[in-house]
Amino acid sequence: MSLSKDKGHRHKEIKPEEIPISAAAPAATGEAPDLEGQLAAKQKELEDYHDRVLRLAAEMDNLKKRQEKERAELLRFANEALLKELLPVVDHLELALEHGRQQDTPASFLEGLEMVHQGFLKALAQFGVTPIVSVGQPFDPVYHHAVMEAEAPPEEEGKVVKEMQKGYLFHQRLLRPAMVVVARNS
Repeated sequence: MSLSKDKGHRHKEIKPEEIPISAAAPAATGEAPDLEGQLAAKQKELEDYHDRVLRLAAEMDNLKKRQEKERAELLRFANEALLKELLPVVDHLELALEHGRQQDTPASFLEGLEMVHQGFLKALAQFGVTPIVSVGQPFDPVYHHAVMEAEAPPEEEGKVVKEMQKGYLFHQRLLRPAMVVVARNS
């Protein structure tokens, strides 16, 4: 028997062979709780907690990915409102060019106006804005807004025959639909 000193108290150390058999095996007496059942319950509880942690970690990872995707899309389309406001400027430049060609406008003036127009279109393209090709294409209500119908031969039925106002895409997403005249056969 040895004595040990712990915080000023003396405790008697007990060796395993000194423990009575009835105290060493309480399950044998039937009075102690079912330790195997408790162990199994705690193991199941541990597995449940582990599964919950794994699910929460997966949810957190999915949340981070979704937020990053939304953030990237927000940045990609952040200029959409500004670009919509600039489209009428392009329309006015095109009208000025068309009107200038019909009138007796000096060539140098038209050339300068054409350079401004092309520069403007190039700048828009750098930000992902592209015009929708409409004339000769089948009418598509996703990209076209029909403002009129025109008589046409049967083979032209349902096709766009004239573009009143250009439509534009912004990173393959509709920015503005094209206003078109659609052919119909009466």
